[in-house]
Amino acid sequence: MAALELQGVILAIIIGTLAAIVYSLRILVLLERRIGRIDLNIERLARQIFKEELAVEAEEKKIESFIKKRH
Repeated sequence: MAALELQGVILAIIIGTLAAIVYSLRILVLLERRIGRIDLNIERLARQIFKEELAVEAEEKKIESFIKKRH
């Protein structure tokens, strides 16, 4: 009878451990998706900043050429 109880305890521990592993994997998948979205947002921001920087550089060139023409 004691062996049967011990087997039940061991089985409960194994099932609990497996459930914890599955839950941890679920959390990891959710975090991976969130990090992927953050990465895409950072990429979009970097593209936007790059476009704005190109516009600023073009404006600077216009101003410099205007100044050179005046002198």
